[in-house]
Amino acid sequence: MGRTDIFGLFAMIPILLYLVILVFSIYFIVRTIRFMNEKTKLDQQRNEKLDELIQTIKVNNRTEE
Repeated sequence: MGRTDIFGLFAMIPILLYLVILVFSIYFIVRTIRFMNEKTKLDQQRNEKLDELIQTIKVNNRTEE
């Protein structure tokens, strides 16, 4: 009986390895999507601030002339 139990464990190792890889892949994809969404929000905020800065510089240049 001891030998069949060991062979049963060896048969489950590839299945467990496949599940670990699958779970890691799903985790990686979710983390990447969250990161990209956060990066997009931060980029939009930066672009808005740059637009405000450009407008302020234009207004300052007009008043100096």
